Amino acid sequence: MLLACSAPVAQGLDTSRPEVAHFIEEVAARQHVDRTWLKHLLEDAQTKQAIIDTMSKPAEKVRPWYEYRRIFVTEKRIREGRAFYFEHRDVFDGVAAKTGVSAAVMVAILGAETSYGKSVGTYRALDALSTLAFDYPARAAYFRGELEQFIALARDGNVEPLTALSSYAGALGAPQFMPTNVRKFALDGDNDGTIDLYADWTDVAESIANYLAQHGWAKGEPLYARATLYDPDVEDLHSGLDFNTTVGALRRQGVVVDEAIAGPTPALFAAFRDSDGPIYRVGFKNFWVITRYNHSLMYALAVSELAEAIGGTAGNP
Repeated sequence: MLLACSAPVAQGLDTSRPEVAHFIEEVAARQHVDRTWLKHLLEDAQTKQAIIDTMSKPAEKVRPWYEYRRIFVTEKRIREGRAFYFEHRDVFDGVAAKTGVSAAVMVAILGAETSYGKSVGTYRALDALSTLAFDYPARAAYFRGELEQFIALARDGNVEPLTALSSYAGALGAPQFMPTNVRKFALDGDNDGTIDLYADWTDVAESIANYLAQHGWAKGEPLYARATLYDPDVEDLHSGLDFNTTVGALRRQGVVVDEAIAGPTPALFAAFRDSDGPIYRVGFKNFWVITRYNHSLMYALAVSELAEAIGGTAGNP
């Protein structure tokens, strides 16, 4: 696998630094890996200033929904998603039948994350995780934990530590799992003894389905419903990512939603800014589960709409 040049400023990680040397000693003992191997591995890591610069940027402005949608729910992404699903239908439908997780949602997540595995990142994971573990103090503890889990993946033969590509934050493979989530949720779907999230679509599908299932996916339930308002206060309704109300409670507050949906159904309310005014959605359990993959209501709606376009019916792919 070829590594693209990502930044003009890079330097080798100095393993004699006290914090690096301490990490080597602790992780070698805790993960039962050879200390010399680990030291040599980290000596190969390159500290990339571009990664630090990206992590240090002020939070991007919050895009309105209509701008966000133009990035993720495009005709090209829909077309490529349908082609990808057609090519790998046996795999994704098989996993869906076994787990109850929607095949179209699995494919849509891949579309949103990496354009169906075509854009898995331009940094070596070793460089990204080492840079953030030792030269990004704001979140050093978190990324040292992720680097340790990456080392454990390498120990187990589930990742090539010198060539595996990632996002600037170290997310791995077609589904963009952080190393901890690879260790917790990734599965060897084809039972070949390794977990390959880059090119083995059975492993990828099983892993995404397992992630969603472990976070509470409910088989056969819809994702969301479109809603209108009967003069309520939107600010009072908006609950962010909290899944803490019901359809009946929303109706009593002035939300008009399909009468076929039972009042006790757990729900969340979300307002989005479209190009010609606000739109409203009532999200159900599986919509909320998608926000566990990426903590964003816009991400959940983009995945939901993409899933609909790829292979499902409105609100229920």
